[in-house]
Amino acid sequence: MLIDQYGRKVDYLRISLTERCNFRCQYCMPEKPFSWVPKENLLDFEDLFKFVKAAIDEGITKIRLTGGEPTLRADLDSFIKMICDYKPDIDLAMTTNGYLLKDIAHRLKDAGLKRLNVSLDSLNPKTAAIIAGKDVLDNVLAGIEAALDAGLKVKINMVPLKGVNEHEICDILDFCKERKIQVRFIEYMENVHAHSELKGMHGKEILNRIKQRYDIEKIGRQGSSPAFLYRIKGEEYIFGLIDPHKHDFCESCNRIRLTAEGYLIPCLYFDEAMSIKDAVKEGDIDRAVVILKEVLSNKPKENRWNEGDSEASSRAFYETGG
Repeated sequence: MLIDQYGRKVDYLRISLTERCNFRCQYCMPEKPFSWVPKENLLDFEDLFKFVKAAIDEGITKIRLTGGEPTLRADLDSFIKMICDYKPDIDLAMTTNGYLLKDIAHRLKDAGLKRLNVSLDSLNPKTAAIIAGKDVLDNVLAGIEAALDAGLKVKINMVPLKGVNEHEICDILDFCKERKIQVRFIEYMENVHAHSELKGMHGKEILNRIKQRYDIEKIGRQGSSPAFLYRIKGEEYIFGLIDPHKHDFCESCNRIRLTAEGYLIPCLYFDEAMSIKDAVKEGDIDRAVVILKEVLSNKPKENRWNEGDSEASSRAFYETGG
């Protein structure tokens, strides 16, 4: 069992498979050239799997594959199958922009993937193109339908931005409600790699938009999920709000992150990290586990976002999967 210095059980590993992405979203990496870390700098799937096995043996029960855009990594389904063959009941999920899903959703499901979070920031083709840096909406919508058809559990992520897509909050909610899939509205997380003029919406502002159309009631956080849940009154439909600025956001954090280059990161916001790359490549898995536990011992109590004095992160979220 993995326990951090504050007594929190850490059983959730987020793995960034690549920093590459086929979008250039305004809130993530709008100015980054279409370049990538050389392949030889990345942990290959065999080495990643060595660490994943050790992490599972130490108590990891949930794994999420992220990026960049994870579907850009070749043989993704093979890596998923490695994990699921080793631990069939592992809670294995993936976060994706959905652009390539229509051609691979069934393959990913057959390999053992259980759940997907898909980014959908607009239902308007022009707005979606402004946010993502290219025409993406048709492919994303087709990817969502393919994932549902494959039997994958799907959630939608939306980042509301002032003056950009804020007027679509209820439209996205209705889109998801019609398909009986949960949407989570994510407060924009300040970072130095985003477009400098972007303005996010506070959680209260997002909820006020929804209240213009629906009466809602609080449910609260469930387990260690980062989302605070709400229900539409008189209906069964539940949606979530991810608000990293709130003081209680980190209280039940059970996550640790691994980058494609082998850096273990104790918190999304912190720059501190330690590499397992050499240990894994040398086959010294025991040393990799020691590094894992040292990183956990440095896991902070909370992130540096808060209501009164939030900072802009210098860490690129496309390296750590958000």
